[in-house]
Amino acid sequence: MRSHFTPASVRKTTLRSHFISGAAIACAVTGATAMMPNTGAAQAYDSASSYGSWTAGSSGGSGFGAWSFNGTVDPGGASNPGDQQALSSAGAIGTAWTLFNLAPILNDEGISNVGRGITEAGGLQVGQTFETVIQTPHTYPGSAFYYGGYTGWDFILGNASDNNPAGNNTAALRINVFNYFNNALNWSGIDSGNFGMSPLTGSSTAVAGAKIDFTLTSATTYSLTVTRLSDNVVFTHSGTLGSSTPIDYVNYRLYNGTGSAGPNDTANNLGISYMEIVPEPASMALLGLGLGSLVLFRRRK
Repeated sequence: MRSHFTPASVRKTTLRSHFISGAAIACAVTGATAMMPNTGAAQAYDSASSYGSWTAGSSGGSGFGAWSFNGTVDPGGASNPGDQQALSSAGAIGTAWTLFNLAPILNDEGISNVGRGITEAGGLQVGQTFETVIQTPHTYPGSAFYYGGYTGWDFILGNASDNNPAGNNTAALRINVFNYFNNALNWSGIDSGNFGMSPLTGSSTAVAGAKIDFTLTSATTYSLTVTRLSDNVVFTHSGTLGSSTPIDYVNYRLYNGTGSAGPNDTANNLGISYMEIVPEPASMALLGLGLGSLVLFRRRK
């Protein structure tokens, strides 16, 4: 009869070991996830608020290369990196790296162009999220000089070593708002195809800015979340990347049809508050370890 029963002390020890294991696993997983999106555990982070000035070659934070202003063109058509970029605190997103155009664009003139590399070997890793906050222009007037009204901005993630990655439409992801002959000024995206981003509009994301979260879900796929900060309206999308991979470069550009009064002209400018990549590789490894342990203990149980 005794052989059919487990002593109480043994049952208690066995049960206790299962509870300890579960708690340890929970702590491991919780510890890993707690380190996920915050700047303390970021693989890369930089904020405009930490800069005293913004010039070509500036570099701050960690995980990103120096800023390049190559591709910036003045109203006369001459290259002028630095003359159409500055820090500004006039916008709703606080201190921002600010792009502005000194005069209406004419052909390819009057473009502000900035970009920087991701220094992690291999660029953005699967499971990581690139996040940035931007404030878009309020106005998108047409210009009679450029295809009947080519006015707007874009944000590009792709594989490049400098600004203007070859072929806008072959970037891994391009998000933009442009005024083509006074068409509806909605955000739109280009990856392996084209997609709309309703209800986001250029003017509505100018009020308090927008937060962009791009997560690499595989070597060729991604998920995108854009939050309009004025009312927390969210747009989500999952898609397949364009051909410009791996993602190791970030590019922002502004084309404005009326020109700007300077860095504090929020109606016509594009501002960038910060950028970061989370989680760092160690955080992902710890999360994987915690989940792996959970599977192991459940099998033993």
